[in-house]
Amino acid sequence: MNKLIIPALLALLVAGCSSTPDGPEQAGAPVESGIATVNADGINGRRLPDELTNPRSILSKRSVYFDYDKFDIKPEYRDLVSAHAKFLVNNRQFKMLIQGNTDDRGSREYNLALGQKRADAVKKMLVLLGAREDQVESVSLGEEKPKNEGQNEAAWAENRRGDMLYSGEF
Repeated sequence: MNKLIIPALLALLVAGCSSTPDGPEQAGAPVESGIATVNADGINGRRLPDELTNPRSILSKRSVYFDYDKFDIKPEYRDLVSAHAKFLVNNRQFKMLIQGNTDDRGSREYNLALGQKRADAVKKMLVLLGAREDQVESVSLGEEKPKNEGQNEAAWAENRRGDMLYSGEF
C-alpha cells in the first residue's frame, strides 16, 4: 500500500506546482505603465485634436529631414519643431515618439547610430523649448523603415528623417 501512496502524493505535488494558468482568473494582474491608454482613436479613447491632423496646420507635418551623414536640424525645420514643442507644453497629457531614420547607405550599425542621433537632436530641441523629458522618447529605426524604396538621391533624401508620432499613432 505504501508503494502506491508515495507515487500518488508525488504526482499530486507535481500537478499542484504547475506554473501554467488554468484560466483567465489566474493570468495575473494587469501592469500599468503610467502612460495614457492609447488605441486607434487616440489618447484615452479620444481622437487626436484637429490641429494635429488638419493638413492646413503646421502640426500635421511630422517629419524633419536631414542632410547626408548629418544630424543637425536644418533652419527650415526649426519652426516645425517649435510648433510641436509648444503643443506639448500646452498639452502635457500627450507623449511623442521620435523615430530616427536613415537611407540604406552605410552599415546597419552605423545607420542605427545615425538614426538615434537624428531622433535625439529633435528630442533635445523639443525639451529645450519646454517639452518635458518624460513626454518625448527617441528611437532609431536606421534604414529599416524607408519612406521611398528608390536607389537615387531623391529617394535617399526622403529616407533621411526624424518622424514625430503622438500618443495614439504608435
